[in-house]
Amino acid sequence: MLSHYDVIIIGAGAAGLMCAITAGNRGRKVLVLDHANKPGKKILMSGGGRCNFTNMYTEPENFLSRNSHFCKSALARYTQWDFIALVDKHAIPYHEKKLGQLFCDNKSSDILEMLLNECADAGVTIQLNSTVDKISNVDNGFAVKRASFSDLSCESLVIATGGLSIPTMGATGFGYDIARQFGHDIFSTRAGLVPFVITNQLKSLCESLSGSSVDASVSCNGTSFRENILFTHRGISGPAILQISSFWKEGGVVEINLLPDRNTEAWLNEQQSTRPNTELRTVLSEVFTKKMANLFCESWFASKPMKQYTAPELKRISEQLSEWKIIPSGTEGYRTAEVTIGGVDTTQVSSKTMMSNLVDGVYFVGEVLDVTGWLGGYNFAWSWSSGHAAGESV
Repeated sequence: MLSHYDVIIIGAGAAGLMCAITAGNRGRKVLVLDHANKPGKKILMSGGGRCNFTNMYTEPENFLSRNSHFCKSALARYTQWDFIALVDKHAIPYHEKKLGQLFCDNKSSDILEMLLNECADAGVTIQLNSTVDKISNVDNGFAVKRASFSDLSCESLVIATGGLSIPTMGATGFGYDIARQFGHDIFSTRAGLVPFVITNQLKSLCESLSGSSVDASVSCNGTSFRENILFTHRGISGPAILQISSFWKEGGVVEINLLPDRNTEAWLNEQQSTRPNTELRTVLSEVFTKKMANLFCESWFASKPMKQYTAPELKRISEQLSEWKIIPSGTEGYRTAEVTIGGVDTTQVSSKTMMSNLVDGVYFVGEVLDVTGWLGGYNFAWSWSSGHAAGESV
């Protein structure tokens, strides 16, 4: 005989646990399954071990989706302030790092323990090391077959399996496979919030500057972000690059303004006028590190006293510094990507309940859907909101 539950949630990550808490608090008999040996692995590693658990400025505009209106309902009904209230209830200390990004003062496990305690209080059962082999329709619900475990049945089935990012954490395409099984379309997936790889002539510059960072404005396809960029042995990373990577397509141009607070051409002309005998590398070392200024000069310009540059030469230097155009060779891929762009077509899912419009009783929450947040706590915000929306309906 099948062990029966009102709700089975596949995936013990952020969205799955929030869904379980919400459904359990409604009196539903809930089982959470995960093939991993620990719940919430991405929660634990997020934010450098401090968990950037939400963003105070979360709005629908902070998300990418082919159906831009889809996220609005869930985000409005369970807001960042609702989750912050839950964190406050558990007396977890936190701080704003910058730009509304909220981090734990201590460690990410504070958030995971909070969710697991809430699950326990709501009567939720969690089974780990539990791989699902097959899901099928049965009368009044679904049957779930597992390797080395008894079979299960449920009225409502929630797919909270995340995306393809960071496969070493156990990420798989299982959620997409189940969605296809039930007739859903899947938008092609790619790595998001991910460093760029450089293999052309810029590679040596990136290698020489590896570990160096600078405040910059980075633009691609009509979108811009201003934060640090970080040079690496493989290319360019840092918050601004991770943000813009979600808007970049293979072969596309990325423009970097290394002096976003200045009119670079006017500034260089001023330096030439007031300090004609000063070398360019010395001028640049006052706005960049000395190492960076020297390498920029070696790579791009012949450094000489400012008075020796012609007006066209200064214009070219200013354009290189404020409109530096690069074409990345690619990204580091799912191996280091924080999120997966693409996923289940949200036009086939209810924006209010997260239930499939094609099969009653099947729900999708979190990253498996074609909803991707910016860097800075937005993807967790979506997990909490979508999980809560489903939990109120299952």
